[in-house]
Amino acid sequence: MAWQYNANGGEKLMPLLDHFHPPVSDERSPASLHTLWLGALTGYLNLGGRLPAGYYAQAEISIGGRLEIDVATLERSRSSTAPSTNGGTATLAATAVWLRPPPVLSMPILFPDEAEVLVYQREGGPILAAAIELVSASNKDRLEARHAFAAKCATFLHHGVGLVLVDIVTTRHANLHNELVRQLGRHPAFAFPSEAHLYAVSYEPARRVSGDQVDIWPEALAIGEPLPTVPLPLRGHGCVPLDLESTYTEARERNGL
Repeated sequence: MAWQYNANGGEKLMPLLDHFHPPVSDERSPASLHTLWLGALTGYLNLGGRLPAGYYAQAEISIGGRLEIDVATLERSRSSTAPSTNGGTATLAATAVWLRPPPVLSMPILFPDEAEVLVYQREGGPILAAAIELVSASNKDRLEARHAFAAKCATFLHHGVGLVLVDIVTTRHANLHNELVRQLGRHPAFAFPSEAHLYAVSYEPARRVSGDQVDIWPEALAIGEPLPTVPLPLRGHGCVPLDLESTYTEARERNGL
């Protein structure tokens, strides 16, 4: 399938810069570009009817192993009051605090950096339908980090969630698509060539009569070249076009580059 959409109408192309080496890295950090690109991708998907009805995107970022709480348990103040049945005021009874025993063991673990846009389906949910992952340098810098990132991506695919990886990291040459192929236990024939360091790849999990499969759209990227438009697979809907060039252009402009 050919993807024709370009948000800028073909008026302007901004070739991919090397954001991880001077002179660009001396002016702006790669994290700054990633943050702005996440915002541009989210706005691109949520505006103009680019997602089908009932779907929405939101950006999420977690850097340096910081954990984000999605469901918080809140403590009500012991002095909280509630109206009584006789028009007066009743004090809520304090809940006894349960003290957990000390842990028997504490096992080291690595939580991967996350720079992603998640697409949800509202109906019956929200239900995660797709994920766009912008690879960071720390996702690639050691074997444990690569394993953790690939495991997260494998979990998406096993749950039928569409996935797009975008890797523009030039300071680390490990290929996370290849790590994902190994994580899934697939044949090396599905891996990229060893020299493929910059890439975008889309994955669509599909259940067919012939067996469960993941359809893959790989795109090689290069410094100095424009970025492609790639399929964004949505669970329960097929694919919509994801214009990496226009969103990258917006992020660069907002970053003053």
